[in-house]
Amino acid sequence: MGIPGGSLRGSPLTGSSLAAWRSLRERGRGGGAGTRPFSLSAAAGAILGLGGWGDDGGKQRLTLRDVAELMRKKECRRVVVMAGAGISTPSGIPDFRSPGSGLYSNLEQYNIPYPEAIFELTYFFINPKPFFTLAKELYPGNYRPNYAHYFLRLLHDKGLLLRLYTQNIDGLERVAGIPPDRLVEAHGTFATASCTVCRRNFPGEDFRGDVMADRVPRCPVCTGVVKPDIVFFGEELPQRFFLHVADFPMADLLFVIGTSLEVEPFASLAGAVRGSVPRVLINRDLVGPFAWRQRHNDVAQLGDVVSGVQALVELLGWSQELQTLIQKEKEKVGRDKTWLLDSNPAFRLFSPSADDGLE
Repeated sequence: MGIPGGSLRGSPLTGSSLAAWRSLRERGRGGGAGTRPFSLSAAAGAILGLGGWGDDGGKQRLTLRDVAELMRKKECRRVVVMAGAGISTPSGIPDFRSPGSGLYSNLEQYNIPYPEAIFELTYFFINPKPFFTLAKELYPGNYRPNYAHYFLRLLHDKGLLLRLYTQNIDGLERVAGIPPDRLVEAHGTFATASCTVCRRNFPGEDFRGDVMADRVPRCPVCTGVVKPDIVFFGEELPQRFFLHVADFPMADLLFVIGTSLEVEPFASLAGAVRGSVPRVLINRDLVGPFAWRQRHNDVAQLGDVVSGVQALVELLGWSQELQTLIQKEKEKVGRDKTWLLDSNPAFRLFSPSADDGLE
């Protein structure tokens, strides 16, 4: 399979230039990386010399093939991934912001004053029903992971995944088998829930029945409304998000997959890796620093996300291994689907099709 969409311009590195890149990366590892100042802001990163922004000085650009070679030779072993809604749309979940097809463009059925109100606490306290109507659609168990999710699972299985930072609240990373300690769910999760009055914490599964039955979940202790631990506008990000302070300076490869890089502070993380670290964008469009301030070791694989991931998997020589993993997980999902439908007809799982990125 060829590489669809192409990468940022540049021919594959020669042996000597690849060796030079490795030398540059090794220098980036040293020099007191532990004491290097850190900032979420890409602009501050440039001022402090963290980002490697500016003139590339004629350096040879990396390609997707070069990145695959570095991974095969275990030159990159601490991979950080930033994932957005584009990784889940092949599973049938709409993103939030795409004109016409995004969730914000199709919220008329929820009878809310404006789209963002569905994730605003002030509105939630007045009328929580619209959020729970949406939650019923998005609740884990309604959708299943696709090829891109299982690629990330394979990264973990091979011991290469340092951390996966996801903007998604669909829980598909967990369903794909990525353990919670490797996950940072930056915008929250349905896996846990909290009472909005007494602040008690509960497993999210405790309230699945209420959500599926169109009931607003109530605390069994104080009867307050129980809200899944999804981050609403104005709420603080989960404490685990601040693992980035250690993870990004430690990373030796960054994947940015299926995100518009528009929502802060998540978006600024793309500029938080060292300047010697390759950054690979697999996305429909150029976004963030890949659009306005490219580094010589940036790679952009543009177009369909699943196709871009497939191109990388082929270059890595992992195609058969990943297909075996997917088949194994499909069989497991089939068994789980039978059990779920038998125990609660309200649950819906998508049947395998070419549209879910698994075929």
